[in-house]
Amino acid sequence: MAHSLQTVAPASEPHKSGTGGLSPQRERLVKQLILECLGQSLEVTDLARACSLSRSHFSRAFKCSTGLSPQDWIRQQRIARAKQLIQHTDLSLTQISLECGFCDQAHFCHMFTRSEGINPFAWRCRATKPRSLAPPGFQAASYYDHESLAL
Repeated sequence: MAHSLQTVAPASEPHKSGTGGLSPQRERLVKQLILECLGQSLEVTDLARACSLSRSHFSRAFKCSTGLSPQDWIRQQRIARAKQLIQHTDLSLTQISLECGFCDQAHFCHMFTRSEGINPFAWRCRATKPRSLAPPGFQAASYYDHESLAL
């Protein structure tokens, strides 16, 4: 179920500098692979294999490079993509959960709420709330001259 919002800029992340991380080429490769396959099941073993590293060495190096475990980075990217789809499409939350690689809507809602502090339905309501047509600075209570309303 491919969708037009296929590419997602990586969400901001703490970046750890120092030795022991992935080479810049490997980091770019694995992040690109993750983003291209975000809607599918992703195994750390497969990511490690793509970098020609053992699973444990890859996991340590990835965390050293990004500040997040591979699973946490993937989850962060899935939530970022979900937020884009929630805000810019009319897909159902079930469709979005599957599009972003969550096993079901319940798991998606749980992870989204844990990440954002609000459930995806409420986030959609806030994100797509129509903007007021009133001019900036307009306050209904101060619009009328209160003295002219006195009897």
